[in-house]
Amino acid sequence: QVQLVESGGGLVQAGGSLRLSCRASGSIGSSNQMGWYRQAPGKQRELVAAIASDGSTNYGDSVKGRFTISRDNAKKTVYLQMNSLKPEETGVYYCYLRNLRLNWGQGTQVTVSS
Repeated sequence: QVQLVESGGGLVQAGGSLRLSCRASGSIGSSNQMGWYRQAPGKQRELVAAIASDGSTNYGDSVKGRFTISRDNAKKTVYLQMNSLKPEETGVYYCYLRNLRLNWGQGTQVTVSS
């Protein structure tokens, strides 16, 4: 049973930065993808960034150049460095891990004030 625990959310002013972390526990396998989705109020969940176990990355168009995803395989942890945050990026950020199954964290709130 994989469990994901996120941390690092909070309140930040527009233009500021936050760093999210997501630590996995349990057997995650050697080949997997970890990443982040976000869900703004009244909107669908959207991909923010993803990183495979080989280090290849994928970003949502709106965050390219501002967000950076990374991972520490030894710690089974994925990070999301978010810079130049915008108010419209307020929402709940969910960590996921995809191996044989799709596993989700409980989400962490990010609020960007204008």
